[in-house]
Amino acid sequence: MDYIKEYRQFVSSYYFNEAVRITVGITLPSVILNFFGMLEIGLIASLGAMAVSAADIPGPIRERRNGMLAALALIFLVDLITGFAHINPFITAFVILSFSFSLGMLGVYNARTNAIGFAGLLIMVLTLYHKATGWNVVLDGIYLLCGGLWYIGLSLALHGVRPYKVIQQALGDSIVSIADYLKTRSYFYTEGVNYDKTYKNLMQQQQKVQDKQILVREMLFKSRNIVKSTTLTGRGLLVIFVESVDLFEKANATFYNYESMHKRFDGANILPHFQKVILGMVDELYEIGVSVQEGRRSRVSKSLNDELRNLKQHFERFVATHRNAENLEALINMRKIMQSIEDMILRIYTLHHYTRYDRKKVKEYRLSDNYESFLEKTDLDSDLIRENLSLQSNTFRHALRLSLAMTLGYITAHLLKLEYSYWILLTTLVILKPTYSVTKQRNYQRVLGTIIGAMGGIGLLFLIQTGTGRFAAMILLMIATYSFMRTRYLVSVTFMTAYVLIMFFLLDSRNFHVVIEQRILDTLIGSVLAFLTTYIIPSWEKKQVKSYMAAALEKTRIYFETVSSAYVKNEPTSDYKLSRKEAFVAQANLSGTFSRMLSEPKSKQKNIKTIHQFVVMIFTINSHIATLAHYSRQFAAKYRSYNFLPIIENTIHELENTAGMLSDEDVTQPAAHMDTQSLKTAVKELLEKRRHEIQQGLLDTETKITLNELKPIIDQFLLISRASGDLNKLAEEITGFKKTGEEEKVPVESLSAAG
Repeated sequence: MDYIKEYRQFVSSYYFNEAVRITVGITLPSVILNFFGMLEIGLIASLGAMAVSAADIPGPIRERRNGMLAALALIFLVDLITGFAHINPFITAFVILSFSFSLGMLGVYNARTNAIGFAGLLIMVLTLYHKATGWNVVLDGIYLLCGGLWYIGLSLALHGVRPYKVIQQALGDSIVSIADYLKTRSYFYTEGVNYDKTYKNLMQQQQKVQDKQILVREMLFKSRNIVKSTTLTGRGLLVIFVESVDLFEKANATFYNYESMHKRFDGANILPHFQKVILGMVDELYEIGVSVQEGRRSRVSKSLNDELRNLKQHFERFVATHRNAENLEALINMRKIMQSIEDMILRIYTLHHYTRYDRKKVKEYRLSDNYESFLEKTDLDSDLIRENLSLQSNTFRHALRLSLAMTLGYITAHLLKLEYSYWILLTTLVILKPTYSVTKQRNYQRVLGTIIGAMGGIGLLFLIQTGTGRFAAMILLMIATYSFMRTRYLVSVTFMTAYVLIMFFLLDSRNFHVVIEQRILDTLIGSVLAFLTTYIIPSWEKKQVKSYMAAALEKTRIYFETVSSAYVKNEPTSDYKLSRKEAFVAQANLSGTFSRMLSEPKSKQKNIKTIHQFVVMIFTINSHIATLAHYSRQFAAKYRSYNFLPIIENTIHELENTAGMLSDEDVTQPAAHMDTQSLKTAVKELLEKRRHEIQQGLLDTETKITLNELKPIIDQFLLISRASGDLNKLAEEITGFKKTGEEEKVPVESLSAAG
């Protein structure tokens, strides 16, 4: 592991900068007011800053500002209502129930509204602990407002000083995630590779890339001063993002069947050379990503070009010694992998160049004006809430679970007369998530992190004897907590427990042991309640997976239709990049649903093997389509023909039928298996002609050029068509549309043909 690279990536990341901002925003009010003997007021102001910071999630600055202001108004209202309600336990229980449900329902819109709801619930829980009375309730609300306003001012001021910094960090992070994706893909070149495990990891990595690209897209395209920007930095960021998305599509493209490749060439010492160059590309992308995060030009390494040159020389020697009639197809496909790697390396060096923000190059780059179609709608339509007031809605079920768990937590704490009862509610609030798998994971991590953090906190208190040293340790632990909050929850909880213990020790060292005991007990109670409610009001992925499968199929069909049309007609098609984005996002959503399904109880994993085959097949088809898109730029005009039309129409019909089956629609028309023999015959004739040429010693001929260009295109169409038929069979098995005696096996070739 390159620790210097990891350190640079961490320090320049959004998460670390966010952690420093939040830590300063939370602690400074307490530190300053403590200096004037008003520590209690400072702590309340710090709570206001902490609540508002929860709503300050990445995004366009306009949405960040509006989200923080909405959170500020909400926490003031919640504090007043909760503060006056806790004079009576029955009224308090009703307030907890009402707020937990209503604020939990805000998640129906998007992540930002969900974060605003969380901020309100956080203040509700902490207000229960403070227990102010009378006019002090209003004063506390004002102090919260002041603390929240302070944090908003700090956040907006930092943005004003460095308006592009957050976007640079998010964009750099997305490029690093592409590097991680490509690194996972390189494992396919390892002898003895575990295909199932690698595909699973690859789909998880792809989901991360899609999530990060969606975030960057929102930040760039919703910022008018960037979209319409004439500044070098703003336009440069747009160019880097567009180029990185195109590079990711190229990384998704499929050129060869890995399993067949290993059967033919393991032991021939050619595949390790390919893997070495791919890992060199990964290193370059890491450098580009971190440099974009840091806001400086990247350092170009010449070693990648040297490795590519060595690979090309080795490959040509390999071809010279292995060229024969039997290996012809395999060598053609491997040459396509070589050409793809060359193209990607060229794009990587282009990205290197754009990090210099060269005025001439950036200004000359042609950007599309069609940005709005790439953005998700964020209208806060009240009808959406009403439509989700049903047990069919996952958000509604989560809101019910949350309100039940929070109310039970309060009742339990009240009956047991627990002094730090608010920690039960806080634990429940943090652990309980809309899906079973995430709740299960958070539950385990929360308990383990609390135990480890408590031991670490006690250890630090013994090691550090001075108050100043302990306060400094607490600040560092806070920064670590918020740095890992969004990425590594277990690490974050561990640091958070340690810093909370030190904080309580500094506030009241006499009752410190009570805090430790109560914290662990309350965490266990909150964890149990959170986990139990996931069974009382469940939301199993098996009830939603078919809708995600149908959506992925529909977007894949549109993607295929858009790309394939270039091979049969000249007319301009619908926006290709939009169809690509929607297909990849739908695929990532399906992959995420399947991953969560794997964490659910075995009894809830119906047709899990078949669904896994389906997910991999969607991944494979989209990879083949990406390959067709790559070829279309070079060869679609040259080989445009209506001979492609039968296989295109057949594939589209197959995908439509499969989507209809999964959507419980009546599928009345059987798949139209149109004649594709003409394409197969054309390839066969070219291959036979080329074999005769090789036997005659003819190396560079027109047939070779045509074969190298046309055969891979036809191969992609045939593979997509076959995979579409396999998807139909899998859907029949999943839906019970057609009963089968035995589980139908999908050909291994189609499952492992992503490259």
